[in-house]
Amino acid sequence: MKLPWKSDATSTDDTVDDAQTTDVSGDDVSLNKPKQTPGKGRPTPKRREAENKRRGPVAPPPATRAEARARRKSLKQSMTKDERKQISNERREKRLEQREKMMAGDEKYLMARDKGPVRKMARDIVDSRRNFAGLFMPFAVLLIVGIMIPSIAGIMNLLLLAFVVFMAIDSVFLGRTVNKRVRERYPDTQDGGFKLGWYSFSRAMQLRMMRAPKPVVKPGDKV
Repeated sequence: MKLPWKSDATSTDDTVDDAQTTDVSGDDVSLNKPKQTPGKGRPTPKRREAENKRRGPVAPPPATRAEARARRKSLKQSMTKDERKQISNERREKRLEQREKMMAGDEKYLMARDKGPVRKMARDIVDSRRNFAGLFMPFAVLLIVGIMIPSIAGIMNLLLLAFVVFMAIDSVFLGRTVNKRVRERYPDTQDGGFKLGWYSFSRAMQLRMMRAPKPVVKPGDKV
């Protein structure tokens, strides 16, 4: 029965509420049931993709060196002093990190001439023996000082000749030893001969503290 002081809207709302709280079978349905949010129908974009969209399309790579230099100059001018300093520090740290890994013998950061197990074995053989060629640099300094003294200049020249002869003999023996050991362990390798012998000689001429990569064996160790 409709009372005079009740409006039609109130009656309609009561009817709707009753319909929502009772289902077809007569069971009560909770009004606090959370609504389900429909899916977007696509995966959430990654942060990098979103940043690329904001930045816009990527410019094509430079076709010439002049164009590359012009781009670098333009980019450098558009950056602030702090940004340039930060980039410079990051590049310096990256170079130092790469050098440290190279000196430690990491294959990824080695120069092309130092890569491979054959070259590593050659370095270990050189580092495990006391080479006559390793005395060349200290002897060269001594020779320069001796030549400046007229009274012993002739003696120093004779010492230089004897040193060169002994160094040549020791270097030939080193090259033959390295090639023989490498062929025994890596019979299928194509790296050998004069090229490998010269590589070993070049390392032997350097002071131990200046060799790169750093020695991992001590003099007298068995390789």
